[in-house]
Amino acid sequence: MMEEKLKLIDDNSSIQTMTPVSGGDINRAYYIKTEKQEYFVKANQNTAGDFFKVEADGLERIRSTKTIAVPEVYYYDKSSENQEMVLIMQWIHGKKTATTEQQLGDQLALFHLADGPAQYGLDRSTYIGKLPQPNGWHSDWVDYFRDHRLQPQLDLSIHLNRMNQKRRLKLEKLIHDLNKYLPNQPRVSLLHGDLWGGNWITGHAGKPYLIDPSVFYGDHLFELAFTELFGGFSDIFYTQYKKILPLEDYYEDVKPIYQLYYLLVHLNMFGEAYGTSVDTILKRYIR
Repeated sequence: MMEEKLKLIDDNSSIQTMTPVSGGDINRAYYIKTEKQEYFVKANQNTAGDFFKVEADGLERIRSTKTIAVPEVYYYDKSSENQEMVLIMQWIHGKKTATTEQQLGDQLALFHLADGPAQYGLDRSTYIGKLPQPNGWHSDWVDYFRDHRLQPQLDLSIHLNRMNQKRRLKLEKLIHDLNKYLPNQPRVSLLHGDLWGGNWITGHAGKPYLIDPSVFYGDHLFELAFTELFGGFSDIFYTQYKKILPLEDYYEDVKPIYQLYYLLVHLNMFGEAYGTSVDTILKRYIR
């Protein structure tokens, strides 16, 4: 089957190596080497028909800013009826150098400063991990964050029975009072949207690349808050980022709410192991 997919991108040479590699919790992933080229391939049989299209579109949107590198996409299946879909991309491989994380900080800041629309959101729904992530356009950041980030995760957690009554009441109150805590009109930045330490990699000569995006336009502090949640970013990265795009003085006040969104995502995907962290943040804002 893989040979047939490669023929669609005019690689008719034989496969020399096909090795499973780490590709996250959602997809199977492979390193493939043909006589012509090396590839990174994702495969999945149990996801939505536009899953890989959304990823490819996100990578292209990042690439279009001409600020930070992403792998080239060669092919993706657009839909499937219970059949395996694949995404074929450029194979990226390299080692960090002394300047890799400096470059990452510089380039991510420039990415967040790139020109874009004057509204928050996106014109299509995406995915965060394997979860559908609704989108739309809003002129008010609080409205967007409430309606397209926190509320859908609350609704899903109720459906999955991962929201006890005490937690639910506090989260509902926080969502209701969100305008007390978040800015209405922060700078509009294109965001990677899922930027934890595993979603950037190093290529040739230590060049940083972003992978696995969930793009939309929002507050750049939302992105920075997630980078701090699970680690994977050095002090050099933050120093360089802030030289180009300083953080607003209210960052520490909004950071826990921004991190709350990603903790709710993990609660819904992986279960109660993330419940205590959710409760700790809710307790900070809602007594």
